[in-house]
Amino acid sequence: MTCTVHALKLKALRAISNVIDRALQLEDALTETLRVLAETLAMQRGTITLLDGETGQLVIAASHGLSREEQERGVYRLDEGVTGTIFSTGRPYLVRDVRNDPLFLDRTGARRVERGKVSFLGVPILSKGRPVGVLNVDRLFGDAVSCAEDIEFLEVVATLVAQFLSLNEQVAARERALRRENMQLRTRVLDSRGDFIVGRSGAMAEVQRYIQRVAGTRATVLLLGESGVGKTLIARLVHTLSEREHHPFIKVNCASIPESLLEAELFGHEKGAFTGAVSARMGRFEEAHEGTVFLDEIGELPPGIQAKLLRVLQEREFERLGSNRTRRVNVRIVAATNRDLAAQVDAGRFRQDLYYRLCVFPIRVPPLRERPEDITGLLNHFLAKVARDYGRSLVLAPDALELLQRYAWPGNVREMENLIERMAILTDGTLADRRFVESLLEQAPAGDDGQMRAGLAVPPSLREVEQGELLAALRRNGWIQHKAARELGLTPRQMGYRIRQWGLAPLVASERAKG
Repeated sequence: MTCTVHALKLKALRAISNVIDRALQLEDALTETLRVLAETLAMQRGTITLLDGETGQLVIAASHGLSREEQERGVYRLDEGVTGTIFSTGRPYLVRDVRNDPLFLDRTGARRVERGKVSFLGVPILSKGRPVGVLNVDRLFGDAVSCAEDIEFLEVVATLVAQFLSLNEQVAARERALRRENMQLRTRVLDSRGDFIVGRSGAMAEVQRYIQRVAGTRATVLLLGESGVGKTLIARLVHTLSEREHHPFIKVNCASIPESLLEAELFGHEKGAFTGAVSARMGRFEEAHEGTVFLDEIGELPPGIQAKLLRVLQEREFERLGSNRTRRVNVRIVAATNRDLAAQVDAGRFRQDLYYRLCVFPIRVPPLRERPEDITGLLNHFLAKVARDYGRSLVLAPDALELLQRYAWPGNVREMENLIERMAILTDGTLADRRFVESLLEQAPAGDDGQMRAGLAVPPSLREVEQGELLAALRRNGWIQHKAARELGLTPRQMGYRIRQWGLAPLVASERAKG
């Protein structure tokens, strides 16, 4: 009998050794190992239980002779039952009769219908001398076979399993290192092409680290910062540096689309869903399948659509307008806002559950005034860009450069890009001096001393023109927003957005109160 068992054990070890070529398909390799034990040595209901790094619990990673439901019930604390005892002590454990040992929990429920004596063996799976899991089997041989011999055999099998695990971890670590290296190389290429964020300040270096950390994940990203700091560029970089790079990047400005059309824009509609819906149309989420949806100005999202977006974030599913058919999409969501969403939640204007879903990985993009060391580099970047786009090689005179370095840049990077573009269009030469630059800047503090550049003949900026038009329309309509909006061809929601954007809400409220 003993010779026969030894021969069977050698046969089992040879079969398990042949599994090494499938070691990188870890679950398959572990399951095959347990199948060999069961079919060669009658070691039934084998399980390999591993430590889950996220939960800190022991979970069955592979089994033979258990149903999927039984396997899923096999979860143990590190100090719980036979499995927890083997893991915590790093020593084998023998249950001579599963019916009589109080440590044997039968958590899976697989032995409730068993009749007669069943022994149970477990050995630790050790990596560098430390437990990483447990190998358990039912032992159906009688007392004629030494339990010590079975334990010694299972320890050899556990060593092979540990090698499978170690090989997988080494490959995973190498893949992580290669992904990091690939990310760094791609970042350098984008930087050299001028597609990455130009900025060498500590604040922007931190933003770049965050982008590189999150880009390769599936996490939702929330970009926070003032208008013009470059949130759209960052959203596109998150997409470009991710595995979704070759799939669509779809941008939706939640503030610029009328509320009545926004739902159909995002989720699509069927023919006849509303007046004017002459044919079916997929929405932006469907268009972005496998790619990224960038929701700009997320703080302007109406309450009714907030609930539908929450469902997309949680379940990745929705229905088109006019349809009961549920559609599923695989998209990554990047959102951006220049508003304080936490304050919006406190005021009841933004759903708290949606806020928490969006705020998985927030990135604050600092305004330009907080990183003056980036100004010169950004100016050079945009001068090089207009040289390519307009064929104009502009040079800033030293006094003009000094002026721009001291300027507060209330419109941030967008204002700088627009300024350099206007310079390229309006200048007759190649040298931009201080007087010319001053003529293009809107009237604003010249520097930290807060003095105004009084006396300069400064042409009105686009911002000032729009503010003037809004105020004039409001005055003509008795400060009633919806009437002023109708005169300007805007929806009430768009009008409200512009009033908040230009900081006119206190003035409008004051004038309404006077009226």
